[in-house]
Amino acid sequence: MKPVTVLTLVDPVANSNPVYNAFDRFWLKRINDPRDLPFIYLTIKISLTMVPAGILLFLPFITGWVWWAVAAVYFMFNNFMFKGPFGLMLHCSSHRPLFNTQNAFLNKYLPWVLSPFFGQTPETYAAHHLAMHHRENNMENDLSSTMQYQRDSLRSFLVYFSKFFFTVIPSLAWYFNERSQVALRNRVIRGELVFFGACIGLCFISWQATVWVFLLPLLISRIVMMVGNWAQHSFIDAEDPGNFYKNSITCVNTPYNKKCWNDGYHISHHIKPALHWTLHPEHLQTNLRDYAENKALVFEGIHFLHVWWYLMNKDYEKLAKRVVNVHGMFASEQEVIDLMKRRARVIA
Repeated sequence: MKPVTVLTLVDPVANSNPVYNAFDRFWLKRINDPRDLPFIYLTIKISLTMVPAGILLFLPFITGWVWWAVAAVYFMFNNFMFKGPFGLMLHCSSHRPLFNTQNAFLNKYLPWVLSPFFGQTPETYAAHHLAMHHRENNMENDLSSTMQYQRDSLRSFLVYFSKFFFTVIPSLAWYFNERSQVALRNRVIRGELVFFGACIGLCFISWQATVWVFLLPLLISRIVMMVGNWAQHSFIDAEDPGNFYKNSITCVNTPYNKKCWNDGYHISHHIKPALHWTLHPEHLQTNLRDYAENKALVFEGIHFLHVWWYLMNKDYEKLAKRVVNVHGMFASEQEVIDLMKRRARVIA
């Protein structure tokens, strides 16, 4: 394997000389960070395209082939155009609120208005991800921990997903209750009750539209999140499971990072959860020695769904070919394969 001492990255960074128009300046007065202006544009696109398509499906005069045509458009918008960018925008804005103090009420728009259309129940994501997952760092008390599973096994993944899908909400509420974090517990319960209560009410208008607009996205969203978390935390050093470099992975130079706000940089995200999404490439570049010393797995040209797929097929050869050999930390592809197999084992 060729040693890499200087890593050339093409993932997005902040524009050093931005040019703003009047519309931009209107929003710049209301958001916390000018680098997050793309979030405004994405929010508007979703609000003017996908959301109206979803609402149309509930209208009584939309029937027959017209209903299915609108449903197909909604499905395409939801799953192929906006799901990834929205989900990771929600992620970024959960860590770093999008709107400033004077306009803080607008921070409710993503979790309470748009999130349900993507199958994200209001406020559950932020509570789970920020207040639980980052605190527990995929260790034993993490409700989405991958440690106790064989992480190159489809059967293990299906058990993992089933447990998450059917028990995560009561488990999360109980997790906060045990720690006397009543406000967080109540946020989770409130968000779930509002979402499913609204779905029950909307079923009296159109159960087909309710399933298509809200419940199917819920299923798809939770599948995608679990696939992503599984891949992000598939390779764990049993002797040092709390080490960010050894229990997470990073994916670089992939179109996914351009579309989803550098989400591939999962190691640096756990090291600095509030680090702005445009700064992750720089963080990696300036800490390459630490990555090498810990034999951190950095994949180039693929993203988490690829990693998950290769693992489910136990295709370690393809994974090894994508590993960046930072500072020559691996002598051969076989050494990489052996390390990945070792780190994918069950940790009791």
